[in-house]
Amino acid sequence: MTQSSLFDENRYMNAPLADRMRPTTLEEYAGQSHLLADGKILKRMIDRDEVQSMIFWGPPGVGKTTLAKIIAATTKSRFITFSAVTSGIKEIKEVMSKAESNRAMGVKTIVFVDEIHRFNKAQQDAFLPYVERGSIILIGATTENPSFEINSALLSRCKVFVLYALSADDLVVLLKRAISDPVGFGTWNITISDDLLYLIANYANGDARTALNTLEMAVLNGEGSGSESIVTREVIEQCIAGKSLLYDKNGEEHYNLISALHKSMRNSDADAAVYWLARMLEAGEDPLYIARRVVRFASEDVGMADSRALEVAVAAYQACTFLGMPECNVHLTHAVVFCSLAPKSNALEVAYNTAAEDARNMLDEPVPLQIRNAPTSLMEELGYGKDYIYAHDTKEKVTAMQCLPDSLKDRYYYNPTEQGVEKRVKEHKEKIEAWKKWKREQEAKEKQ
Repeated sequence: MTQSSLFDENRYMNAPLADRMRPTTLEEYAGQSHLLADGKILKRMIDRDEVQSMIFWGPPGVGKTTLAKIIAATTKSRFITFSAVTSGIKEIKEVMSKAESNRAMGVKTIVFVDEIHRFNKAQQDAFLPYVERGSIILIGATTENPSFEINSALLSRCKVFVLYALSADDLVVLLKRAISDPVGFGTWNITISDDLLYLIANYANGDARTALNTLEMAVLNGEGSGSESIVTREVIEQCIAGKSLLYDKNGEEHYNLISALHKSMRNSDADAAVYWLARMLEAGEDPLYIARRVVRFASEDVGMADSRALEVAVAAYQACTFLGMPECNVHLTHAVVFCSLAPKSNALEVAYNTAAEDARNMLDEPVPLQIRNAPTSLMEELGYGKDYIYAHDTKEKVTAMQCLPDSLKDRYYYNPTEQGVEKRVKEHKEKIEAWKKWKREQEAKEKQ
């Protein structure tokens, strides 16, 4: 556990660049505009001094610890940090008791727990009563999915905020500030092009600490003497231990490569798909971004032709969250190859898009009375649920009951193909439709 003044002045003396450049105000803080832009929920909470217990979930180097310190400074709260390695339950309870005493005197206490997922259940439970009573404001930071790593009782009492990897533009702004700010290299004469700053930013893969550490190494090893440094591409490539691939994660090449991956899978070209996958991963693309696209592909382009594609894709996404790079590259390869070689059908996407167009154009179509719920006697009197037939009560486990509005009763949205397993789905659907047609004809004859 560490108790500190809000910001240690000695950090400017002989400290690494990343530590010297740590923001101390929201104005200096980079990224996370979805949380901190004017009008956004976290910004409003801070401005109103109504901060509640929360969890910051995001990759390394995006400012989780920094944001917690800024919140403490802005809300004039006592700030305490805990370590999962050195903090036992006894120590936690001692500090919590002190926090309760401070609250009685009107002093707020923010307890910051970095890597809270490393705390065991007993340690996490030790915070629970004090969070419930409002004795402390708990801010936990984690790179792991809180749903899996944090006790449900504690998680239910915390607001989860997702922090995203910083964009290349965000990182370049930080790098330029580090070059110009006297706290950084502002007293130096540094020559470095914007292209090289973006090279560092793309290499950092959204991690501000990595970007600043790389800049510091490049400046200190640049050409020149004393406080003069000319940073060349060769210097940076040595600092990042290899040449950077041509890849701008926010530009055209990003979309070119994900398009190449998607279309190679669609064309059942597993070899090309694996190559484009490797191009993206080796250039520093977020594996979860690729995994999300593969999950989408599994239903959009494979669909019911082989429903296992979705299972494999989702499993690969989960593996990426558990392991990260470089270990998860093989899981993504598994999913990409499976989807590439699976039979293809876009019938599900066509079905939804067609139904969505009808839904947008016919938003006032009433739900047929027979499939409406009737929770009140008035609704029953109005005919809600009348003539509803419970399919499980029938021999066939299906009824001829109309479930679409009258204006759409003969509309078909999902039209299975004959690819893979979907051929059997098509045959089954056609049997159901034929039986319903026959049953309706029989019911019509009985009414005559």
